[in-house]
Amino acid sequence: MDWSFSQLLVICPLIFIGGVVDAIGGGGGLITLPAYMISGFPVHFAIGTNKISSAMGTFTALVKFIRDGYIPFKLSLCGVIFALLGSSLGAETALLISDYVFRILMLGIIPLTAWYVFRSQDLLREERISQDAITSRTYIVCILVAFCIGFYDGFYGPGAGTFMLLLLAGAARLSVQKANGVTKAINFATNISALAVYFVNGKAVIPVGLTAGLFSIAGNYAGAKFFEKGGAETVRPVILIVLSLFFVRVIYSLIF
Repeated sequence: MDWSFSQLLVICPLIFIGGVVDAIGGGGGLITLPAYMISGFPVHFAIGTNKISSAMGTFTALVKFIRDGYIPFKLSLCGVIFALLGSSLGAETALLISDYVFRILMLGIIPLTAWYVFRSQDLLREERISQDAITSRTYIVCILVAFCIGFYDGFYGPGAGTFMLLLLAGAARLSVQKANGVTKAINFATNISALAVYFVNGKAVIPVGLTAGLFSIAGNYAGAKFFEKGGAETVRPVILIVLSLFFVRVIYSLIF
């Protein structure tokens, strides 16, 4: 598809902000995907191109979390494998059907998620379980979360990182740091998997995606540094803000 420099002026600043949000609490796609659509990209081109910049930014945060020791590798590998399956299936499905049903479901899921985050103190606990204490139940929950959220990430995407972080911290009982680390590993894998599907079907604008990706890298690096300094205290307010944006976005998309 054709694109212009003026579209980059709209996309790139929003991609940077989305990268910051994504590194802290996930959900950067709530900002980055609308950025492409606001600039005039058709929905499938917006999703496909967004996968390029998102993958570049997420990889930056992933490397930072690896260095900080926030990623349990065996658990992350299991999550990545099943997330790849879910993401590929979701991306293939997205090319065939409308996402209208998903948006209707989100109208119920988002308020419930926000209520859980607001009421729960679990997200503020620094270490609920050590890496050595990870059990078979942790692996089972992680696999289920990875496949289901991976499918959603491939199908549509926005909010996937936030939902995954919440489920890994709540249901899998991981600390915020480890839950965020596993989330980044899975997010990167699903971005690559979904991107491959959109690329093969000619739905990704590579020059725009690579340019925006540089801003995503900068945003994710800044966000990862902020997360490192702020710790778990930054997660809950960021997630609540992201969920609020997502809710407004879903309502707007259904009305207009």
